[in-house]
Formats: sequence, C-alpha cells, structure tokens
Amino acid sequence: MNRKRRVACVMVAALILGGAGGCVSKKDYLTKVEESEKLRADYARLEAEKEALDEDRRALRLKVLSLEEEIARLRQDKTNLEEISQVESNRMKKELSELREKVAALEKQNSLLSEENEALRSKTLDLEVERKEEVLTMQRTYDDLLEDMKSEIEKGKITITQLEGKLKVNMVDEILFDSGRTTIKPQGVKVLERVGKILLNVKDQAIRIEGHTDNVPIGAELGRTYPTNWELSAARATTVARYLQENIGIDPGLLSATGYGQYQPIASNETEEGRAKNRRIEILLVPKEITPVSRE
Repeated sequence: MNRKRRVACVMVAALILGGAGGCVSKKDYLTKVEESEKLRADYARLEAEKEALDEDRRALRLKVLSLEEEIARLRQDKTNLEEISQVESNRMKKELSELREKVAALEKQNSLLSEENEALRSKTLDLEVERKEEVLTMQRTYDDLLEDMKSEIEKGKITITQLEGKLKVNMVDEILFDSGRTTIKPQGVKVLERVGKILLNVKDQAIRIEGHTDNVPIGAELGRTYPTNWELSAARATTVARYLQENIGIDPGLLSATGYGQYQPIASNETEEGRAKNRRIEILLVPKEITPVSRE
C-alpha cells in the first residue's frame, strides 16, 4: 500500500474511532461510515484517473521519440538532396529543356488540329444542311408521286415507298409492257411521262431502274431474242432508262439499269397473283454515294 493510500486509511480510522469514543448516536455513526465509503470510492476513482494519465504520458513520450526520429531522417534526406552532383543537376536541366521543346511541338500540333477540327465542323454543318435539303427534296418527290399516281396506286398497279433515305416506285409490268415485249406501250408512256417529270426535279439522287420477272421460263419463240429472264428484265430496265433520258431529259449520269430476272421475287410464284407482282419495274432514288449491292 503506497503512502497516500495509508494516509487515507488512517484518516478514515480516526473518524470512526473519534466517533466511537464520544457520545455519538447510531445515526451519526452510520453517516460517518457512509462518508468513509464515499471517500474510499473517490480515492479509487482518482487512482484510476492517475493511472490513465500516466499511460497517456508514456504514449506521448513514445510519440515524441518517434517524431524526433522522423525529423532526424528528414534532415538527413535534405542533406542527401543537397549533395546531388552537378552532373545530375545538368542532366535534369537537359531533360527539362527537351520537355519544353516537346511541349512547344505539341502546342503547335494542337493548333493545327484545332484548325482542322474547325474546318471539319464547318464541312459537317454544310453536309447537314445539304442532307436536310436532300431529305426535303425526297419528301416533296414522294408527296408529288403519291398525288400524281393516286389512281394507279388505288388500282394496285403502282406502289410507292420511302424508307431510310430511299424512295421506290414499283410498277407492275403490265402498265408498261405487253407480255414478252420490251417496247413501252402507249398507256405505259403516259404513266412513265408523269413519273419522269417529277423525277426531273431530282438533282442529287441516283436513279436506279430495276427489271424483275416471275419464274416462268422464256418461250421458244421469245427465247430467240431473250434466252432467259435475265435478258428480258435487263432489256426492259434499259428501255425505261433510255426513255427517261431521251424523252424526259433526265441526266444520264444519274441513271442506271439492272436486270434481276426471277431471282428477287416479292411474292410467291406459286399463284398467278404472286407471279403478276413479281413481274415489275422498280425505280429507286438513292443517295449517289450508295452502291447498289443489296436490296435489304
């Protein structure tokens, strides 16, 4: 028991003995005992706080020692850095000079790229304006064809579709040609003239003429001129293209003619109705840069 604890115990004992030696009532005695217990509890609490403070002090002392070691290390590092040789210093200066040259070159390149980007942005805006004009032209052409071909459309002889920048006029061959013939008949001339006058306003679109047949083989007599449906479909497509050029005045540089024969049907060849749909001439308007490689 340490000195402070012994002193506290002597004080408590004195209080108890002093109370017992005099004329002290039982109530006073109990009060003294309670006070003595309280003093003991307070003393124990103070002792615990003292031990906690001692522990904190030891921890702080260790932290101080650690900081002092860190300071010493930093001072040594500073000394080491200050002792870098002149050769190393020159190397770093050279690298810095090279980096500055690279930065200057990159800034120059960035300036050129910025100019190119601005030119591309301007070109893109021009293309967007041109594209919008093409779309409006295509829409006007589509609307004009719908209006002018209303009677034929209602009879199912012509269909007109517009999809993904393409416009297609599909005409069953009986409008333009008699069976086995490649000469446009009078009724077909009237229809083709109306279609051609609308297409004449198209300046920046390619016009593809496509000939199609059913799968019925060419007869013996007709076969002397057109051995297969390939030749027949190609001849009809070429006839329409020549009419649009020679009679309507459409720029031949915009025109092309292709024969697909029986190999791209749009209906079953098992019925007469389906075969009639497959015998057709299609006029397609497409952007000039699109190559006719697929009909999908």
